[in-house]
Amino acid sequence: MKTYGNFIANNWQDAAGGEFITVRDPSNGQEFARIARGTRDDIDLAVRSARAALSGDWGRMTPTERGRVLTRISAAVLRNIDLLTELEARDVGKPVTQARADVVALARYLEFYGGAADKVHGDTIPYQNGFTVLTVYEPHGVTGHIIPWNYPMQILGRSLGAALAMGNAAVVKPAEEACLTILEFARIAEEEGLPSGALNIVTGFGSEAGAALSEHPDVNHISFTGSVRTGEMVQAAAAKNAVPVTLELGGKSPNIFFKDVMAEDDDFFDKAIEGFVMFALNQGEVCTCPSRALIHESIYERFMERALKRVAAIIQGDPRDAATMIGAQASGEQLEKILSYIDIGKQEGAQVLAGGARAMLSGDLGGGFYVQPTVFHGHNKMRIFQEEIFGPVVSVTTFKTDEEALSIANDTLYGLGAGIWSRDANRCYRFGRAIQAGRVWTNCYHAYPAHAAFGGYKQSGIGRETHKMMLDHYQQTKNLLVSYSPKKLGFF
Repeated sequence: MKTYGNFIANNWQDAAGGEFITVRDPSNGQEFARIARGTRDDIDLAVRSARAALSGDWGRMTPTERGRVLTRISAAVLRNIDLLTELEARDVGKPVTQARADVVALARYLEFYGGAADKVHGDTIPYQNGFTVLTVYEPHGVTGHIIPWNYPMQILGRSLGAALAMGNAAVVKPAEEACLTILEFARIAEEEGLPSGALNIVTGFGSEAGAALSEHPDVNHISFTGSVRTGEMVQAAAAKNAVPVTLELGGKSPNIFFKDVMAEDDDFFDKAIEGFVMFALNQGEVCTCPSRALIHESIYERFMERALKRVAAIIQGDPRDAATMIGAQASGEQLEKILSYIDIGKQEGAQVLAGGARAMLSGDLGGGFYVQPTVFHGHNKMRIFQEEIFGPVVSVTTFKTDEEALSIANDTLYGLGAGIWSRDANRCYRFGRAIQAGRVWTNCYHAYPAHAAFGGYKQSGIGRETHKMMLDHYQQTKNLLVSYSPKKLGFF
């Protein structure tokens, strides 16, 4: 059983309290590693390390030099792809195919922000004769990053990459349920020349280490991805220090299938069916999971006949098996949450069309945290339509008109993602503009370019990520006014 300490000032060290948290393999429930149980003292040490880095080697680097470091780390991530893939699959419970894609995504984010580091330019502003007025951009200072357990590598890359590109020094608090690839990433970053203190990682429980990071008076920006409730607490804590936040929170994304998805051309229909089963991607542990399917009533029967056959063909099993399409939920706690929502759906009167129970696998996988891909039919006022389940569960309903589809799609507290499936380009554009969501996929789903803005409306968050505008989140603006006239200013 491997033991991981906190990574502070390019050193590995035990938690100040000397305690550890046991890590379990979601595929079989067995213990396989230990991580440090960091607390307030560890967070304080990490923040002081980051602050020191700003006046040390890291703070003295030019933007071009910072970009080169990030680019080197990106290449090293890909060289370590087999190690990171295996560890992510074991730690999170996701299939190796998804884990491998996550490694590539991490490398891509670092490559993108490495290339952007020296391309943030200021302005000169017209003013009176004898003056030059400049706008320059500077790092916030110390940034805090609270990373969830569903996509540790991807979400680390898209927030940390931007923060480091702008010259900040970071303190990362990964989720205790799944953080081992983030710790391995620290080793890779150090080997590729990331200076001491630029990256610090403290593992531990959210109520201890996460809360301490959110409210630390010497942290200048907080990035959080996770639940709405925890996001509210992070924002409230940061507000006491007047610290800006970037929040990517929950979702209850609609996936809308119009009647023209079924036509003579069967290829498009097949593509739409693949879009429907995206609800099970990453075991449904995706903030933009298309967990509400809206299907035109005229095609409902034929659509669902094909869709349920496709759901039945999903291979569930050992995450380390290349044939596995859906693995285990990330923790026993998450498993119980999903099963409780399945019970709620049944109690509300929703019809179970597929799944609806815990998946019991054989052999060594018998103790794993598996849920059957589950399809409900019901209506949009049910809790299973309104509340984020974060599992392989989709709730299906029908609509008659475009107006009704739009009304159902927007009838939620969330606004993170949405899908539109139609051959009518005018309808697609019209719905894309009218749906209240930060990202709308048209005739596709779950595409995540590193350079396209991502974030939510309503209770799905504040700010945007994965775009050059994200650099704005990790910098502050300074205005310089320079008088070069020899004349006295004469204000009085």
